Amino acid sequence: MVDKGAKGMLQAMEEAGDASVSPGAGRGVNEWRRHTHSTPSVHPKMAAAQGPVDPSSPEQMSWRMISQPLHTGVEGTSHSLHPAESGEAWAQGEAIPTRDITHEAYEDESENGFMPDEDHSLQRGNWGNQIEFVLTSVGYAVGLGNVWRFPYLCYRNGGGAFLVPYFVMLIFCGIPIFFMELSFGQFASQGCLGVWRISPMFKGVGYGMMVVSTYIGIYYNVVVCIAFYYFFSSLTSVLPWTYCDNPWNTPNCVSILENPNITKSTQPSAMLGNVSQALNQTLQRTSPSEEYWSFCVLNLSDDVGNFGEVQVHLLSCLLVSWVVVFFCLMQGIRSSGKVWGDAASQIFYSLGCAWGGLITMASYNRFHNNCYRDSVVISVTNCVTSVYAGFVIFSVLGSMANHLGEDVSQVAEHGPGLAFVAYPEALTLLPIAPLWSLLFFFMLILMGLGTQFCLLETLVTAIVDEVGNQWILQQKIYVTFGVAVAGFLLGIPLTSQAGIYWLLLMDNYAASYSLVIISCIMCVSIMYIYGHQNYSEDVQMMLGFPPPCFFQICWRFISPTIIFLILIFLVIQYQPITYNQYRYPSWAEAIGFLMALSSVICIPFYALFHFRRTDGDTLLQRLKNSTKPSRDWGPALLKHRTGRYAPTIPPSPEDGLEFQPLHLDKAQIPMVGSNDSSRLQDSQM
Repeated sequence: MVDKGAKGMLQAMEEAGDASVSPGAGRGVNEWRRHTHSTPSVHPKMAAAQGPVDPSSPEQMSWRMISQPLHTGVEGTSHSLHPAESGEAWAQGEAIPTRDITHEAYEDESENGFMPDEDHSLQRGNWGNQIEFVLTSVGYAVGLGNVWRFPYLCYRNGGGAFLVPYFVMLIFCGIPIFFMELSFGQFASQGCLGVWRISPMFKGVGYGMMVVSTYIGIYYNVVVCIAFYYFFSSLTSVLPWTYCDNPWNTPNCVSILENPNITKSTQPSAMLGNVSQALNQTLQRTSPSEEYWSFCVLNLSDDVGNFGEVQVHLLSCLLVSWVVVFFCLMQGIRSSGKVWGDAASQIFYSLGCAWGGLITMASYNRFHNNCYRDSVVISVTNCVTSVYAGFVIFSVLGSMANHLGEDVSQVAEHGPGLAFVAYPEALTLLPIAPLWSLLFFFMLILMGLGTQFCLLETLVTAIVDEVGNQWILQQKIYVTFGVAVAGFLLGIPLTSQAGIYWLLLMDNYAASYSLVIISCIMCVSIMYIYGHQNYSEDVQMMLGFPPPCFFQICWRFISPTIIFLILIFLVIQYQPITYNQYRYPSWAEAIGFLMALSSVICIPFYALFHFRRTDGDTLLQRLKNSTKPSRDWGPALLKHRTGRYAPTIPPSPEDGLEFQPLHLDKAQIPMVGSNDSSRLQDSQM
């Protein structure tokens, strides 16, 4: 029986509209309140299996304790517990934490056009429909890398033989990790930083993803700006790379339209009498498209350290590219061995794993969205596109090699040059060539922008989620503008005469094998620190079924093992980077390694930083406390925080507390941002 005095005091305080005592009184008075307006959310499949639910049954009641936070003597601080420790929290009389997004769960959703049982996040936002997410993810995965990176790597590593390790990596590493990132972001509804509430010590993985996305975002938009320049150059009756009579052409230029019958066997006897001179002349042949790329578009310097002048035409197109990216994203997400090592890096690069973009996009999904289906569809679509682009470009390269009398290895450049040499050359052979050129480069622009949108959104979402206050949520457009301006300024050196050297340096080091390392550490931390069983239960709570057994085996054993072995082979078989015949100096390679390490080094640095700030009597206890889930890890919306994420143990009569209805207009809800800062907000219903 509850003490009558305590009962009367609580009732009097409820009538007065104050649910707690003054801060000076210390802990305050906790209230137990029942959510009478909703019941715990379960996946539709699970609900169908369970049959009709009786809202009045004790098993279906969701209890939440709303209180004044525990004052520690420091203004603005409070304590909260992870749901796994909810039993302790009930016993000690502490408040169960809720995030800022939890506040929206109390709103009258019918006024916003949503039914109470929908998964919509009113404050953070969701995709308008599932097609938006799938198409955006396909646009993110299917980018310029499918056009120029995959065909080059495929040729360099044996042509069709490269497809064997490529598809092995796709099946055992690519698709499983792709699904892990989608489910990871969707479950927590957070970006690449906020999701690491799952194990705060590994939040450095999220920072590493941000660094990788920054590097890629800087040079990727430079490739897009080159596509813009080719697009504008196609607005003419004759494409400028069709013939060899332009100011930038050299005597070695040979046009297929001007000399359609020139081949390696006939040209020497036709042009020169001396065989050795003919051979030398043959080896120097170049196509108009290649000279247009090197001498007109890039105005290439002779050394990576010789920046020369900024190319105004590229700088202007870079500005156009960043302006387009900003205006498309200003309203947020809804508007918008050596061989095996190359195969692994291309899979992660092409799918966008470890960039942070997959986690970010999935965080805007509704909680019960079938991300398993989406991961398979998007991964297969991406790889089919890569293979198709490979067939097309091999046909073009074969034709160019036959015409120039060169080996294909002399025709195929590494990097964007492949797309901007081989394809333009093929376009000159088509009827109404300028029209086809406009369409082709418009396609390249769309492919590049689709990836660039997600890269920028990854950085913006991480910053907004990390700060986590109401002001930055409302002023997100300024964060987007700031990131876009910074990206433009950092991309200016890449528009210089040495820009292509630095672009390829960033592509080879900053956004290659570091992706593989980050993905491996993410797998290990989730599977072995948080626990594969815990994560499987999270996915089942979200989707209605656990992850397939094959994926669980890949996450735990196959993917980390393959990635680890590949990294060892890469170290043993390391080869210096080259661009055509130019070999990078050692100091440039050192800068490349520093860029690669700058993303990976975030992981141990942040782990050490977090470990030093974690309380514990012993080193082992501090290590345990620093790796266990944060107190507010779990689904974002209150309606989804069921099972181990919501306290279901009612208070005992000995606590001297009484169940009372929850008055939403009087409740104060602790709000915790991703940076673990707490604050109070009055519910306004």
